[in-house]
Amino acid sequence: MLTSLALIFLFGLAIGAACKAIRVPAIIGMMLTGIVLGPQALNLLDPKILSISPDLWKLALVIIIIKAGLSIKVSELKQVERPLFLLGCIPALFEIAAFFFFAPYFFGISKLEALVMGSVLAAVSPAVVIPRMVMLTNRSYGTEKSIPQMIMAGAGLDNVFVIMLFSTFLGFTQAGHTELGNFIQVPISLILGMAVGVGAGLLLSWFFETAYAVKHYVRNSLKVMVVLGVAFILIALEGWTKEIVSVSGLFAVMSMACTLNFKASFSVTKRLSEKFSKLWLAAEVILFVTVGAAIDISYILNAGLAALWIVCIGLVLRSLGVVLSLLGTNLNFDERLFCVLSYLPKATVQAAIGSVPLAMGLPCGHLVLSVAVVGIFFTSFIGTIAIDGSYQKLLQKN
Repeated sequence: MLTSLALIFLFGLAIGAACKAIRVPAIIGMMLTGIVLGPQALNLLDPKILSISPDLWKLALVIIIIKAGLSIKVSELKQVERPLFLLGCIPALFEIAAFFFFAPYFFGISKLEALVMGSVLAAVSPAVVIPRMVMLTNRSYGTEKSIPQMIMAGAGLDNVFVIMLFSTFLGFTQAGHTELGNFIQVPISLILGMAVGVGAGLLLSWFFETAYAVKHYVRNSLKVMVVLGVAFILIALEGWTKEIVSVSGLFAVMSMACTLNFKASFSVTKRLSEKFSKLWLAAEVILFVTVGAAIDISYILNAGLAALWIVCIGLVLRSLGVVLSLLGTNLNFDERLFCVLSYLPKATVQAAIGSVPLAMGLPCGHLVLSVAVVGIFFTSFIGTIAIDGSYQKLLQKN
């Protein structure tokens, strides 16, 4: 297993850097590394690594959600509250609707399976979007109207909202039918998850600011371990209570990170954010390389142009959702166009949950993963090029 980890890190980083040098997203290089090292080609990875991949993907998802929560500053978002929350749900709902209506026609799957596929593809990629919005904030592009901050926060809310829908639709598909009670559980799950997460965030912020922590100098690395430990408990809480009441573990993690960012001192949250950014560097390589190793090329070839068509239709409706979410704001045409372009890339969530239906043995599992991979390759490339090539023309520098 150690040899496999060495191959994942060394070749994943090297090929990712080579892709980045030619203006191709590094994550594409990492996924190509997984395809080459995996059972579809050289078969150099230990089967034990592949067997625990779902747990590794969930770990990476927790890290990126905490990272996104720590980047949200409430004080900077007061002027964009309404469009922020609309961006967190409307574009995703429009894209899921595209899959709901068109995926059964393209692939011959059921409406429930189409909803699962749509919820996998509907999330924007924080791995692509957040670093670029941070860069724009540092360079003062669009910051007068809080555009980068709004997109970052909206992307974080979008991820949590989509993952909640994915969990709901996955449960419907496993049961083979839908029930009114399942729909009612969605807002209950979100409310309880937020309540538990806020409580955990308040407790952590109190602990990090106590005399004991200051006197004994609880190191930032230890704080990261504590935050991760609490996050894992929140995720596990969802499974512990599912027979009694539904609690969204991922929404609890996001709420915990946002509360910690709001209540703890600036020095604490700044250091935590930096530490999680560094932690994400390793998690990102493991995530995308192992997802590449799980890809079955034959299924992607079978999906073919149909997968690309459904992804493009989804992007069109997603863009319409972004435009509608920004109605009534003070953004001009260029700034709204930049928001549309910023909501195109997909990668992180698709890599983390795209193989879950396959791991659960659902008949649509291979197809969902194949369409997710096509979406990652296509949208991460065009989205990265669009954002990097347009921000100087579409946003004002303050």
